[in-house]
Amino acid sequence: MSHPRIFLPGSTVGVMGGGQLGRMFAIAARRMGYRVHTFSPDADTPTGQLADLEVVAGYEDEEAVRNFARGIDVLTFEFENIPVQSVEWAAEHCEVRPSGHVLHVCQHRLREKEFLSGAGLPLPRFAPVDSEAALREAVKTIGLPSVLKTAAFGYDGKGQRKLEPGTDLGEVWATFEGRRAVLEQWVTYEKEVSVIVARGVDGRTLSYPVCENLHRNHILDVTVVPARIPDPVAAAARELAVHVAEALGIVGLLAVEMFLLADGALLINELAPRPHNSGHFSFDASVTSQFEQQLRAVCGLPLGSTDLLRPAAMANLLGDVWTPGEPDWRAAAEFPDVKLHLYGKAGPRPGRKMGHLVAFGSDVEQARERVCAARRALAPSLPW
Repeated sequence: MSHPRIFLPGSTVGVMGGGQLGRMFAIAARRMGYRVHTFSPDADTPTGQLADLEVVAGYEDEEAVRNFARGIDVLTFEFENIPVQSVEWAAEHCEVRPSGHVLHVCQHRLREKEFLSGAGLPLPRFAPVDSEAALREAVKTIGLPSVLKTAAFGYDGKGQRKLEPGTDLGEVWATFEGRRAVLEQWVTYEKEVSVIVARGVDGRTLSYPVCENLHRNHILDVTVVPARIPDPVAAAARELAVHVAEALGIVGLLAVEMFLLADGALLINELAPRPHNSGHFSFDASVTSQFEQQLRAVCGLPLGSTDLLRPAAMANLLGDVWTPGEPDWRAAAEFPDVKLHLYGKAGPRPGRKMGHLVAFGSDVEQARERVCAARRALAPSLPW
């Protein structure tokens, strides 16, 4: 039996995708002595600004993908919606972690839910939908209220419609334009939480403290860590995330989003086989950030400690913050326990993730108050 390949500092790591997750991964990788190459259809990306090499080409460009893979030792991802064929091309020339199988499962809601259900893991009831007739049958099975979601390429609330009694199902299905979808049970929950777990080439797993996530307009707004939940529930959430990672056989990082119900039960909402927005706190508040942990896992190094150094809160900075004009960065810097992260994106627009703030406190309430106060200081005229 062959041993998994290990890639030591000095090796070249490739990242498919050019966004902020790749940018923070590149910071961690370069700090540890690795070279970073990035591949995406866009130039001057957040990742490309910090990479040793930025390759600009489409994911369907076989020659470009193969040439990119020949120049790296191991390939990883900063988002999961990479064509499976592209991953297979790359795998002929370099190590790929996580595997194409993991991406294939996690980039499609129906495949993801069928995988979780088949593994006996808890999740809301669901039914596949590929026609108006199928939608009507699914509603009979799942009931109302429920939520209809596109099976692929949905995030931050995009591609979703809540169905209530009296909803015109024909009108709703027409807006999906024939795209395959999933009807999910509407869940009344107490909190939305997430757990980020790393799994190494040796099968060892480590999970981060449970994150409590607060959303605004279907986009993550604030995360507090540790989550304000009972210790037994937190332990169960971490155990559940590890179970999912082991069932997938992932090598790398996995974020497991969950609903916490009033009775303490947990239901899995979505998976992300990569660093996650809710884990940004770890860059400043953990012994090992989620980005360094991703690097350690895909390169075959031992995993680092996931211990939390201090209670923390993270607040996203969307393009809306720029609406009144350039944010008042000096005002935010007046908060000595707040860290600023900007992603190097041009052209802020409403809903676009441009950066984030992380604050520390003696407890999570103090950290949350500080991070929200610092964000208000950036644009005090906005209706926070």
